[in-house]
Amino acid sequence: MKNNEHKPDFLFEKANYTTLLIGIAVIGIGFILMSGGGSDDPKVFNEDVFSFRRIRLAPTVVLIGFGITIYSIFKKSK
Repeated sequence: MKNNEHKPDFLFEKANYTTLLIGIAVIGIGFILMSGGGSDDPKVFNEDVFSFRRIRLAPTVVLIGFGITIYSIFKKSK
């Protein structure tokens, strides 16, 4: 019976899944960088919405994260 046991076949290798999780974490960091900047008083406009972090840095980090996840999917197995 032990010779007939079947190991589960995964679609990717461990390195692919690790890279995929890193990419997802980078995307999450990008979205965290985008958050905030609102005003407590609706009559007062907060200029922090247009900061470098929210307009340039956070979307760049998200796109890098998507690039990492796409790389992990297309990476060939050994």
